[in-house]
Amino acid sequence: MYNDDRVAEFPALKDAQSKLDAKRKSLADVLSEAGPEYDMSKVKSLAGDTHAKVAEIGKMNAEIDECKKKVDELLVVARAAAAAKKDEVGSESGDGAREEGSRERKDGSPFNLGDTFTKSKAFKEYHRGTSPVASLDVTLKTLFQTTAGWDSEDLRTGRVELTPTRPAPHVVQFLPQTTTSMSNVVYMEETTFTNAAAEIAEGGTYPEAALALTERQEPVRKVAVFLPVTDEQFEDEPRARDYVNNRLPFMIRQRLDSQVLVGNGTAPNLRGTENVTGIQTQALGADSIPDAIYKAARKIRDDGFAEPSVVFIRPSKWESVRLLKTADGVYIWGHPSMPGPFTIWGIPVVETTAVTETKAVLGDYANFSELAMRRGMDVQVSNSHSTFFAEGKLAIRADIRAAMIHYRPKAFAEVTGL
Repeated sequence: MYNDDRVAEFPALKDAQSKLDAKRKSLADVLSEAGPEYDMSKVKSLAGDTHAKVAEIGKMNAEIDECKKKVDELLVVARAAAAAKKDEVGSESGDGAREEGSRERKDGSPFNLGDTFTKSKAFKEYHRGTSPVASLDVTLKTLFQTTAGWDSEDLRTGRVELTPTRPAPHVVQFLPQTTTSMSNVVYMEETTFTNAAAEIAEGGTYPEAALALTERQEPVRKVAVFLPVTDEQFEDEPRARDYVNNRLPFMIRQRLDSQVLVGNGTAPNLRGTENVTGIQTQALGADSIPDAIYKAARKIRDDGFAEPSVVFIRPSKWESVRLLKTADGVYIWGHPSMPGPFTIWGIPVVETTAVTETKAVLGDYANFSELAMRRGMDVQVSNSHSTFFAEGKLAIRADIRAAMIHYRPKAFAEVTGL
């Protein structure tokens, strides 16, 4: 917005500026609804699907450009009118009668910088083809410049560039999610299955089978984060509240993505796939990554009697697979112009830095895993923490409570040594 008296003096400019500000605020509100991940499903102020909402945002941006153009045009007119008015006032008061650059000598007579130069020794001794230097003994006032004068008024663009970090949720979206009202998710696992069924002769003894169940449980764990904020930050910058409300839950989702894969299971950590007892293991050894992943998937099928639903692997490791070529230079995993998603042996591949760098993790998450939510995302604000009340600060916290269950360990595998 232009902080200029001209805005008040020219109603048309004032109206155009107000219209521009209103449209900018409307667009900012929509982007705030979408959050840092620009999730259009969260935008309730616009109708339609994602494509319709994006098109409407484009339309809003075009309207802002048009309003800005109108304001700029009116501002040029306003400035010209103001300059003309100033010149008119100056002429009437006699200020314009003196030549630009004029000063007064000590005796009160007019001083002109040009006259001084033409009377200088350098000018009088000037001959064509030479470059004289004139030394003028002139007393000038303090230079009117930015550091001692009027600093320019600059406005932020409104864009906030976020720290590059692992996107979330990126892993848990491949896990079935349920709810639980308990502090532990308890279930029974069949740990003994002896199938003695066989053919017998007439009057023969029936073979004896054996079955045994073991109670298993996974405790509900809390993932939490806290941020101190001053009262003034929220009061003076309206977008600060939305920024914090988006970033704190994002931190929780990012941490949860990591925990469901690499959590060690020791309180208060969840137990991630890599630390589940009894999962399949396949060392890379002399194999290529595709061969090792296929062998791990085969173990899941042979021993876990399950079908892998996803492979989690680091981008740096998937790169070597994606760039594999034949001897004559043809890409094995598809031409660079081929769009995703990517698969390996028919299994969807998810590139994520949440998995351990030297491993690839795969399994039948669709049928034999569960992320049980005791409580979804909860964000609370209070000034009762420590001395925050007396210091004018707010404590903002966010947390969730969840349990990660792997019902059939042999339905999961890790490829090591990558």
